[in-house]
Amino acid sequence: MILLGVFLLGGPVEAQTLRNASNATIGRVESDGTIRNASNATIGRVDKEGVVRNTSNARVGKIERDGVIRNASNSRIGKVDAEGVVRNASNSRIGKIEANGVVRDASNKQIGKAEGVDRKIAAVLFFMNLLK
Repeated sequence: MILLGVFLLGGPVEAQTLRNASNATIGRVESDGTIRNASNATIGRVDKEGVVRNTSNARVGKIERDGVIRNASNSRIGKVDAEGVVRNASNSRIGKIEANGVVRDASNKQIGKAEGVDRKIAAVLFFMNLLK
Protein backbone atom coordinates (compact mmCIF):
# COMPACT_ATOMS: atom_id res chain seq x y z
CA MET A 1 0.00 0.00 0.00
CA ILE A 2 1.31 3.43 -0.85
CA LEU A 3 0.87 5.91 1.94
CA LEU A 4 0.22 9.33 0.48
CA GLY A 5 -1.24 11.70 3.01
CA VAL A 6 -2.10 12.80 6.49
CA PHE A 7 -4.72 15.05 8.00
CA LEU A 8 -3.56 18.05 9.98
CA LEU A 9 -5.42 20.29 12.37
CA GLY A 10 -2.59 22.80 12.48
CA GLY A 11 0.38 22.56 14.75
CA PRO A 12 2.76 19.62 14.90
CA VAL A 13 2.04 16.29 13.27
CA GLU A 14 1.34 13.47 15.71
CA ALA A 15 3.41 10.33 15.13
CA GLN A 16 1.38 7.39 13.84
CA THR A 17 2.18 3.73 13.26
CA LEU A 18 -0.20 1.83 11.02
CA ARG A 19 -0.68 -1.94 11.08
CA ASN A 20 -2.62 -4.22 8.75
CA ALA A 21 -5.11 -6.90 9.84
CA SER A 22 -2.19 -9.30 10.48
CA ASN A 23 -0.60 -6.71 12.83
CA ALA A 24 2.33 -6.08 10.46
CA THR A 25 3.52 -2.48 10.26
CA ILE A 26 2.54 -0.96 6.91
CA GLY A 27 3.76 2.56 7.49
CA ARG A 28 4.49 5.44 9.78
CA VAL A 29 4.21 9.19 9.96
CA GLU A 30 6.84 10.77 12.14
CA SER A 31 6.33 13.92 14.19
CA ASP A 32 8.46 15.94 11.74
CA GLY A 33 6.05 15.05 8.88
CA THR A 34 8.19 12.32 7.29
CA ILE A 35 6.06 9.53 5.79
CA ARG A 36 7.67 6.06 5.79
CA ASN A 37 6.55 2.77 4.25
CA ALA A 38 6.65 -0.73 5.77
CA SER A 39 10.38 -1.01 4.98
CA ASN A 40 11.03 2.26 6.85
CA ALA A 41 11.99 4.02 3.59
CA THR A 42 10.99 7.65 3.32
CA ILE A 43 8.24 8.00 0.70
CA GLY A 44 7.16 11.59 1.32
CA ARG A 45 6.58 14.48 3.68
CA VAL A 46 3.67 16.52 4.88
CA ASP A 47 3.94 20.11 6.07
CA LYS A 48 1.89 21.88 8.72
CA GLU A 49 -0.44 23.30 6.04
CA GLY A 50 -1.37 19.77 4.94
CA VAL A 51 0.55 19.75 1.64
CA VAL A 52 1.88 16.28 0.86
CA ARG A 53 4.99 15.87 -1.30
CA ASN A 54 6.74 12.78 -2.61
CA THR A 55 10.49 12.15 -2.32
CA SER A 56 11.08 14.22 -5.49
CA ASN A 57 9.37 17.15 -3.72
CA ALA A 58 6.45 17.04 -6.19
CA ARG A 59 3.10 17.94 -4.67
CA VAL A 60 0.85 14.85 -4.57
CA GLY A 61 -2.05 16.31 -2.66
CA LYS A 62 -3.37 18.27 0.26
CA ILE A 63 -5.49 17.56 3.26
CA GLU A 64 -7.44 20.61 4.35
CA ARG A 65 -8.27 21.46 7.94
CA ASP A 66 -11.94 20.50 7.45
CA GLY A 67 -10.95 16.98 6.34
CA VAL A 68 -11.28 17.45 2.58
CA ILE A 69 -8.64 15.46 0.69
CA ARG A 70 -7.37 16.85 -2.64
CA ASN A 71 -5.11 15.30 -5.27
CA ALA A 72 -2.17 16.94 -7.07
CA SER A 73 -4.61 18.65 -9.48
CA ASN A 74 -6.48 20.11 -6.49
CA SER A 75 -9.59 18.02 -7.25
CA ARG A 76 -11.57 16.84 -4.23
CA ILE A 77 -11.11 13.09 -3.90
CA GLY A 78 -12.54 12.46 -0.44
CA LYS A 79 -13.16 13.58 3.10
CA VAL A 80 -12.63 12.40 6.67
CA ASP A 81 -15.18 13.65 9.20
CA ALA A 82 -14.78 14.28 12.93
CA GLU A 83 -15.97 10.75 13.77
CA GLY A 84 -13.31 9.16 11.52
CA VAL A 85 -15.70 8.20 8.68
CA VAL A 86 -13.91 8.27 5.32
CA ARG A 87 -15.87 9.13 2.17
CA ASN A 88 -14.82 9.23 -1.48
CA ALA A 89 -15.50 12.06 -3.97
CA SER A 90 -19.04 10.73 -4.53
CA ASN A 91 -19.65 10.94 -0.77
CA SER A 92 -19.88 7.15 -0.48
CA ARG A 93 -18.61 5.75 2.81
CA ILE A 94 -15.47 3.68 2.19
CA GLY A 95 -14.42 3.09 5.76
CA LYS A 96 -13.93 4.33 9.28
CA ILE A 97 -11.31 4.47 11.95
CA GLU A 98 -12.72 4.05 15.42
CA ALA A 99 -11.65 5.98 18.52
CA ASN A 100 -9.61 2.97 19.68
CA GLY A 101 -7.63 2.95 16.40
CA VAL A 102 -9.37 -0.01 14.72
CA VAL A 103 -9.67 0.61 10.97
CA ARG A 104 -12.70 -0.82 9.16
CA ASP A 105 -13.58 -0.94 5.47
CA ALA A 106 -16.99 -0.10 3.95
CA SER A 107 -18.36 -3.53 4.92
CA ASN A 108 -17.25 -2.98 8.54
CA LYS A 109 -14.48 -5.58 8.29
CA GLN A 110 -11.41 -4.81 10.39
CA ILE A 111 -8.50 -4.12 8.02
CA GLY A 112 -5.97 -2.67 10.40
CA LYS A 113 -5.10 -0.67 13.47
CA ALA A 114 -3.55 2.73 14.09
CA GLU A 115 -1.26 3.44 17.00
CA GLY A 116 -1.04 7.11 17.73
CA VAL A 117 -3.00 10.15 18.72
CA ASP A 118 -5.01 11.36 15.73
CA ARG A 119 -7.36 8.85 14.12
CA LYS A 120 -7.93 11.18 11.18
CA ILE A 121 -4.27 10.93 10.26
CA ALA A 122 -4.54 7.17 10.24
CA ALA A 123 -7.82 7.19 8.31
CA VAL A 124 -6.32 9.17 5.48
CA LEU A 125 -3.21 7.01 5.41
CA PHE A 126 -5.23 3.82 5.17
CA PHE A 127 -7.70 5.04 2.60
CA MET A 128 -5.85 7.61 0.49
CA ASN A 129 -4.89 5.02 -2.12
CA LEU A 130 -8.60 4.15 -2.55
CA LEU A 131 -9.54 7.78 -3.16
CA LYS A 132 -7.65 8.27 -6.43
